[in-house]
Formats: sequence, structure tokens, C-alpha cells
Amino acid sequence: MNALRALWAPRTWRATAHALAGLVLGLLVASVLVTLLVLWWAALFSLLAGPTGTWALVTVYVLWTFGAPVPLLWFIRAAGRLQRARFRWLLGVDLPRPLPVEGSGLRRLVREWRSPATGRQLTYHVVALFIGVVGGGVLLACWSAVPVAVGFVAGDWNDDWYPGFGVTVTALAPALLFGAPWVARGLAHVDTLAARELLGRSRADELAEQVAALARSRAEIVAATDAERRRIERDLHDGAQQRLVSLAMNLGMARAALDRDGASLDRAREAVREAHDEAKLALTELREFVRGLHAAVLNDRGLDAALSGIAARAPFPVRLRVDVDERCPPSVEAIAYFIVSEALTNVAKHAGARHADVSVERTGTILRIVVTDDGNGGADPERGTGLRGLARRAASVDGTLDVRSPPGGPTTVTAELPCTPEEP
Repeated sequence: MNALRALWAPRTWRATAHALAGLVLGLLVASVLVTLLVLWWAALFSLLAGPTGTWALVTVYVLWTFGAPVPLLWFIRAAGRLQRARFRWLLGVDLPRPLPVEGSGLRRLVREWRSPATGRQLTYHVVALFIGVVGGGVLLACWSAVPVAVGFVAGDWNDDWYPGFGVTVTALAPALLFGAPWVARGLAHVDTLAARELLGRSRADELAEQVAALARSRAEIVAATDAERRRIERDLHDGAQQRLVSLAMNLGMARAALDRDGASLDRAREAVREAHDEAKLALTELREFVRGLHAAVLNDRGLDAALSGIAARAPFPVRLRVDVDERCPPSVEAIAYFIVSEALTNVAKHAGARHADVSVERTGTILRIVVTDDGNGGADPERGTGLRGLARRAASVDGTLDVRSPPGGPTTVTAELPCTPEEP
């Protein structure tokens, strides 16, 4: 039954289509490469041996000798893109493109030819020709064994040119047919291994990309820290500091009123009352400010309780759903808290929303945060520092932030943060 199911399985036919496409593409690429190389060697040999003919022909030899590396390099890269597309479309295997080479003009051309990626891709085109011709030929023989055997049995064909061929094919036809799915899958597996090594990025390229990503992450952390420092300074200056200044002035006025002979106690009492109100407002703002930095309840009771407090203080209804069975590292929880807090603050300031939904869910090692509102939409991270700050916060722990906000709404902010344990 397994053998019968394998004949009709989608995986078998995807692998077969992949092998046949590889056969055609491998022959095409090889023929073009051989043609370009033969023409280049012919032009070079003609120049070295002493060109004959008109000056126009000599000019063509010179131009092709020194210019052939350009179309040859372009074709190698274009063929590599076609091969990667074949793997993506037929097998669902995504092979990352090699890292681009810096520079321009002749310097870039030289670097392209000296790049290991070019050599690896050229090697794959040679390997693909072998896999395509040999493997594809064997696969075609397996699938066509039954029709060929039927032709011999029906007498439509004869084996006069090779006695015994018809009997052999007829005897082996069932085995070849039932073996075709495994041949197709085996070819796809071998071809995928070769492509991952030769068409994709090398280990050195991956390390270079990781170093670049770490450098960007470091710069984003520095920028986020600087922005946070400026925010703290601004909030203290514009909020609590102004309240305390007003408090001091009111207390000074009250003291002066009490010190003056015949001063009205009502004016002093009014100044003290205003000072008391300012003191309460300053304490409230300081509490909100400290809570914005880090909520104490976050350490004690986790994200659910901390985010419930944010939702309760929002100026519009917020539906909160938290599904986190196992707590994340404290740094990740702090960033998740900050993202939800800032996202709801942005909604209150700019969106004109009537309500919002907040969903926090942990799946494996990923903490996924989704904040949705029914506001005006049109939020653009490129035009607002608030959303860029959220993206920097997420990137500081190798997380991602995605904003979808079409004009007219709704706006959805999605953050994914890794919950890997912190190293001691």
C-alpha cells in the first residue's frame, strides 16, 4: 500500500517535476556556458596566434576577449537565480541569495569574479548538469518503463536492434515503476544538499551577516537608550519639575503672607491649599513616570497582572488576553510591557480609537504581542519616533516589530520576542 500511495503522492510529483525541470535547465545552462567559453577561447586564441582579416574583425576579437567576463558573470548569476526559483517553486526550499559585492565599475567586476559565491555557483551548474542528465535520465527510464513494455507486448515495437531488450524491459517494468517515486525523492534530496552548499550562502557569509546584524542591533540599542534618556529628562523637566517649582512658589507665597503684619489668613490658607494640590499632582506624575520605567508588579506577578493595570488605566476600553504559561526572562517581559504601554499611549494620542485589543501569547520560545485598535490608521514607523522606538526595543533582544496601518484603520502592531533563557 505504501508503494501505491507513493505513486500518487504530491511529494513524488513535485520531486519528479523538479528533476525534469533540472534536466532541461541544466542542459540549457551548460550549452550557453560552453558557447560563451568557446567563443572567448576562440577570440583569445586568434589574438595570440595573430589575427587575420579586417580591422573590424580584429576589433570584435579584442572586445570579446576583454568583455566576455561581463556577460559570462551575468549569466552565471542569472542562472543561479533561476535554479533558486526552481527549488522555491517546486520543492518549497528557500535558498538565500549570496551577499552582494560592494564597489562599482571594474573594481566590482573583479571582486565579483574573485568572490567565492561565483565559484560555488559555477560549480553547481556543472554538478546540476550531471544530476540532471544522469538522474533525470534514470527517472525518465523508470516512469517510461511501463509504456515501453506495453508497446513491446502489443507488438507496436520490436527489439531487432537489440535482441532481448523488450523482454528485459517487460520483466523490469513493475520494479522500475514502483521505484520511480523513491528515485525522484532521492534526486530531490541530493540536489537540495548540493544547492544548499553551492547556491546558498556559505558559512562565512552567514557569519558576516550575523556580525552585521549584531552591529545594527548594537546601534539600535544605543539609539534606544539615548532616546529613553532624553524622554526621562523631558518628562522630569516638563512634569514633576514644573509641579515642584509651582509648589515651592506657593509655599513661598504662603510664608510671605504669614510673615507680613496684618496679612490675611485666607490668602495664606489658599496658597497652602494650592501647594498641597500641586504636591499631590507631582506625586501622581512621579508614580506614573516610575511605572512607565518598570512596573514593580511585573516582577512579582508577571505580565498578566502588569498589563491588566495598563488596560485598566487606558482612556478607552481595552480587551486583554494573556496566554503565557511559562514566564519569559525579565528583560523580555520588560520590553513586552513597554511595547504594550507605548502602543496604547500612541492609540490614545493619535488614533482616535473607540477600543483596542491586546493579545499576548507564548508559543514555544516566541512571545507574540498583538495590539489592534479601530482608529484612523495611517501610522507610519518612518514618520514617527514612537514606533521607531518600539522597533528598537524589540530589536535589542533580536525581536521584530511589524506595523500594519492602512488609511482608515484598523492598526495592528505585532511584536515577536524570543524567550530564550538568559545566560548567567
